[in-house]
Amino acid sequence: MKAVKPTDADIIVIGGGASGLMAAGRAAEVGASVLLLEKTDGCGKKILISGKTRCNLTNSAELKIFISMYGTNGRFLHSAFHRFFRQELLLFLENYGLETKVERGGRIFPVSDNAHDVVKVFKKYLVAGNVQVKLNNKVLSIEVEDKGIFNVKTQTDNFRSHCVIMSAGGSSWPATGSAGDGCKISSMLGHSIVKLKPSLVPLMVREQKLAQSMQGVSLRNVRATAFQGEADRIDSTLTPQIDYGRGEKKVPRSPLIESRFGEMLFTHFGLGGPIILLMSLAVTEALENGPVAIFIDLKPALSKEQLHKRLQRDLNQSGKRKITGIIKEYLPAKMIEPFIEQTGIDKEKLAHQIAAPEREKIVELLKALRFNIKSPLPLEKAIVTAGGVALTEIDPRTMASKKVKGLYFCGEVMDVDADTGGYNLQAAFSTGFVAGESAAEYVTSFSQFRGD
Repeated sequence: MKAVKPTDADIIVIGGGASGLMAAGRAAEVGASVLLLEKTDGCGKKILISGKTRCNLTNSAELKIFISMYGTNGRFLHSAFHRFFRQELLLFLENYGLETKVERGGRIFPVSDNAHDVVKVFKKYLVAGNVQVKLNNKVLSIEVEDKGIFNVKTQTDNFRSHCVIMSAGGSSWPATGSAGDGCKISSMLGHSIVKLKPSLVPLMVREQKLAQSMQGVSLRNVRATAFQGEADRIDSTLTPQIDYGRGEKKVPRSPLIESRFGEMLFTHFGLGGPIILLMSLAVTEALENGPVAIFIDLKPALSKEQLHKRLQRDLNQSGKRKITGIIKEYLPAKMIEPFIEQTGIDKEKLAHQIAAPEREKIVELLKALRFNIKSPLPLEKAIVTAGGVALTEIDPRTMASKKVKGLYFCGEVMDVDADTGGYNLQAAFSTGFVAGESAAEYVTSFSQFRGD
């Protein structure tokens, strides 16, 4: 009677996102037999929605800046980036026929502007390595049996292997398959989990009526600054003229939390857009320590003194115009009435009737439109999950667990996250490559089970 093969594959990869696809492909390329389990009906779903479906693959920033985009945890990625970084990723994609281009801010995209083309590359990569892919297989638990065999239990079956790569993602965008499963299973295996928090997420404000009255207004070239404390108790002169935050050289001093210049928008619940997303993790963490306020400097290119002079000139030159007509020169149409209401000035008042204290209110509000932050949107609405498996329990050289032999990690399931700009995907690809290669090297010690 023929002996039953004790395993379904040398390596089981859990999760078919960016890091899992890379890990599975690389492990197979090195010579391991690989089984990829994906809980949804297709792989690469988060890749497909990244970069507004264009897929921001990576960034052209130099390594030092690149590392800084992950905050203090960026140091963990040095080894992975040394093994597989931007140039290796772009060469890999090029070898499969995918051309790339660099855009504003160093963001690198496929020339086709189509994320589907990136997923196609990885599907070819898996086919080339004879990787087995089983869709609609949600992993429920992992048990480590005698002789280091992993028993991976799904909703429909059990699978056995010598090695497991955990690449199940974080908890953001659950429709793509990321629902925190990887952290739950890792915890059951004895790993510490750094609290999961939303990163790159819009913010809800207490002044919802004000935000809603300006819903849909998109602003460019403004500065958003987050402070620890109630909005009405913070001096607006503390607003800096330079950026503070992850990836920046300057370290903020209390009550300043973070400050960003660029684009933002108002939503029915609060604040969104690029600079708000960048600040969101710092704001979320600061909320654990007390109230947080955000000031919007609508005219950062002008000082208060310059604004006073410009406003006085406009009021003098158009004395018979209503104040609404004057403010029209400063703000988008949908912001005018809500803005004037915040000043307490009668919107029917004529320019020549505006007194000095009222001019002061207008200037103050242009330099500091104040909001108190209620909370971030829920974790499932975030672009990225902050937190995850503690990095102190993972070997940065191999992505191997320090607690369970034969277990490897990659991607967003780990406590690594970054700002927008291609940094998160590069970390996923790099850690996936290292995890796949390291796992393949590990299973060579089980060659007797493969009949080599």
